[in-house]
Amino acid sequence: MTEKKFKTPISVLVLIHTADLRVLLIERADKPGFWQSVTGSIETEDATLRDTAIREVMEETGLDAHQFALTDWHFSQTYEIYEHWRYRYAPGVKQNEEHVFGLELPSILDVKLSPNEHVAFEWVDWREAAKRVFSWTNVEALRLLGERHQLIL
Repeated sequence: MTEKKFKTPISVLVLIHTADLRVLLIERADKPGFWQSVTGSIETEDATLRDTAIREVMEETGLDAHQFALTDWHFSQTYEIYEHWRYRYAPGVKQNEEHVFGLELPSILDVKLSPNEHVAFEWVDWREAAKRVFSWTNVEALRLLGERHQLIL
């Protein structure tokens, strides 16, 4: 009998953006209308947050983060896991710690979505992205992106 593998409640959020602050948003397959940045949990005990960011960018967009400027913003937020996604975690786990990374691209690029995870993508201005994402942690990460460029949301 195989033991069920639960998600680790430690994850990354990767804001993929251009120098002029066009941000990649992806729409969730399991929740139509839910737009977000790249996210994902640590999958192995020896994986670092950076490893996780690189893996998730590749899995969700087909982009190789090694080829671009991936920056750990040394910022994290703890949030309550939406009830409809708690089954993925061990019993009693209700919170996740999310660490923010930025991935700056030289220009808008086409991405190859993982169809079982995401169904659409759009490149939008960072302020528009902040209005569209469903997660308050994603809004906060976008606000930080603006601050890093001396802009206000």
